[in-house]
Amino acid sequence: MALCAHKGVALLRKPKGMVSSKMGVSRREFLLRVGQAGGYSAAFLAMQGLGFMPAKAERIESLGVAPETGKGTTVVILGGGIAGLVATYELRELGYDVTLLEARPRPGGRNWTVRGGDTVEFLNGITQQCTWDKGNYQNVGPARLPSIHAHMLGYCRKFGVPMEVEINTTRSSLLENDDANGGKPIVQREAINDTRGHVSEMLSKCIAQGNLDTELSADDKQRMLDFLRIYGPLDDAGKYIGSDRAGYAVPPGAGNDAGVLSKPIDMHTLLNADFWSGLLYEETYDWQATMMQPVGGMDRIPYAFSKELGAAIKFESPVTEIRKTAKGVRIGYSDKGTPMSIEADFCVCAVPLQMLKKIPNDFSAPYQKVVDECTYAHAYKVAWESRRFWEQDYNIYGGLEFVSQGLSPIWFPSGNLFAQRGVFVSGYGDAGQAGIDGKPLQYTLDLSKATVEKLHPGHVQEMEKPIWVNWGEIKWNEGSWISSYGPGQSRFGGARTTRQGTMSVRPGGMVKSPPGYETLLQPDGPIYFAGDHVTHIVGWQEGAAVSSVRVVKMISERVKQARLAHTVAGPVPA
Repeated sequence: MALCAHKGVALLRKPKGMVSSKMGVSRREFLLRVGQAGGYSAAFLAMQGLGFMPAKAERIESLGVAPETGKGTTVVILGGGIAGLVATYELRELGYDVTLLEARPRPGGRNWTVRGGDTVEFLNGITQQCTWDKGNYQNVGPARLPSIHAHMLGYCRKFGVPMEVEINTTRSSLLENDDANGGKPIVQREAINDTRGHVSEMLSKCIAQGNLDTELSADDKQRMLDFLRIYGPLDDAGKYIGSDRAGYAVPPGAGNDAGVLSKPIDMHTLLNADFWSGLLYEETYDWQATMMQPVGGMDRIPYAFSKELGAAIKFESPVTEIRKTAKGVRIGYSDKGTPMSIEADFCVCAVPLQMLKKIPNDFSAPYQKVVDECTYAHAYKVAWESRRFWEQDYNIYGGLEFVSQGLSPIWFPSGNLFAQRGVFVSGYGDAGQAGIDGKPLQYTLDLSKATVEKLHPGHVQEMEKPIWVNWGEIKWNEGSWISSYGPGQSRFGGARTTRQGTMSVRPGGMVKSPPGYETLLQPDGPIYFAGDHVTHIVGWQEGAAVSSVRVVKMISERVKQARLAHTVAGPVPA
């Protein structure tokens, strides 16, 4: 039996020699045969042609899922972070009946912007009240949106969230290493361009001395020398003697004042300085310009989702149990203290795995093993309000600075440039690696101040109203992003720890996924897992978003196949 197309509908064609039957076939059998031969798309068109489903011209191109797929199907979403919000929005767009349960009184999860009047509470009892000036804020969770993160930027565009450039790097920022240059900071533009100049000079010498004759043709040797003279830049003798790219000791002025170039930093100092994480961090794929941020704070994104979703979100509703039923799931939760439960056909679990350790559930053994054995990082930020001395005294607008000892990096704000006061970060990374996990508040604040003193002596006196957020101590998270999926199952890629912090080093080619990760990619019966921990984009909002898009597609395919198998609408004429 074969298929032919007629007016967009797949029809069965009787092969030659087949005996006709006046009995005919049922419509269900007809659709099943269509599905077996041509897949769901063919069956879907057939169902439309037979009048079982409304024909619509528009389709959701981003998902590749037919409209109204979810009609009559219920889904409960656990967790109102970016993953949960995206899943709820996309499922509702497809006609599903969706309820999102969020433990906090706000949307966003780790997407959290702290402002004056907010309270930061740690599980260990530390409580901080934010008293920053009106208009000042700090994104204590995600603070950057790379231009390559199309899903997140797409939602910002869709919901009308105003965006501005996040200045991830500036050549005016400072780098410091206790073991080099007498501990004196070096301006980033000098370190970058002097390194390039010295390397170009050495490579030029190698070529001139014939050391690369076996690698380069005579023509290519000359082309390479021409390139190095520009790239270095080198003088006619092939020497690097400095460049205006590295800046000026005395800047140029009017009339005959041509300025004085800064003296090149010698290569020995640059090699000993171990500045490489500070020099190369912006070359990381998802840290490259242009970076963006919502105007007024990163939480503008989850609040835009919340406005769109309305009553679909139940705030202050922490999950108390996750159970499978014969028809789907039953989720216990507390509605502002009152025990409640909800049943649904499917569940999208976007709760951090750390929190799942505490929730009674019916997970199958492999899934429970991942939950029990996984570990999470404890990312932190220490933020201060101050006069904008970095702009006014150092010509630094946004960007990061790095030191060898202390709470590195220092991270300056990109919003409200030229305002009198602002909030900046002195210390961002993993609290365990920084040695501040479990330490008293004052210990961390003193270390944060000492970091600033290394680069900007005297300005610690202007630092006020500190706020320290350690995600390992924040209720409903107890961690920032996944570190491992179990013993020996670290997250993707690799990391090389330098004196300036941890620099991501992702090997080329295929990256083998940890077994625990592979487990979470598949549903546990009616329960699907979403979040950046089930993507190769760990720690980014984009990871959370794409994980949910994937789950929405998986649920939709399952619903379609089940609907196809159970479609009964009388016989089809022979």
